[in-house]
Amino acid sequence: MRKYTWINVEKNLKRRFPGLEALICRVRNLKVKSFDAALEEMKSRVLKEMRERYNLGSLKDEPMFRFYRDFYWKIGLDPTKTRPAAEALIRRVLRGKPLPRINTLVDSYNLASMETGVAMATFDENKLKGNLKMREAETGEVFIGIGMNKPVTLRGGEIVVSDKAKIVAIYPYRDADNSKVTSSTTNALLMVCGVPGITSQKLVESMETALRYIQMFCGGTIEY
Repeated sequence: MRKYTWINVEKNLKRRFPGLEALICRVRNLKVKSFDAALEEMKSRVLKEMRERYNLGSLKDEPMFRFYRDFYWKIGLDPTKTRPAAEALIRRVLRGKPLPRINTLVDSYNLASMETGVAMATFDENKLKGNLKMREAETGEVFIGIGMNKPVTLRGGEIVVSDKAKIVAIYPYRDADNSKVTSSTTNALLMVCGVPGITSQKLVESMETALRYIQMFCGGTIEY
């Protein structure tokens, strides 16, 4: 089995949420594009599979989505308003809407997220400083997520992922604008986001799926 890196989780978080863990892997020398016809074809196949596998009425009770929903409630987030990532994508598909087209890197791991049910994120490694860690936010820290018009001030205690200089995500549902991947990204850090109840093996398998798709449509060299 390939040896991936488990993100450093602060002790306080480990005590609050036993089993909380996330897996990270670097992919270098990527060629990210805004569009790829073969990827769009794969999207169509995956969308068909999702419509055959799930239905809107019972989606929330699927075990993988239940783990995230339960975790959201524990951290004070309403999962009926802010949906877990994979569930939100699948709900979109079941309602007959197309998947968002961001770029070939984001679109690739979104497909993997839908297939596995596991939330994922990527960061432009060239915009990071030092290693990532998962910790509790300090009162007054500022965060601006992708698509947000203005920053929010954190109350303290939120679960965040940060490098040595800044917060790069509010875990496990919002990534920062300042480290997002774009078509100019060449080096990325992929994070597979676990919550209590999801096994380490499931996270590894989900990472494998995401990396396979990323290399299929973006190339790159995996660093274990």
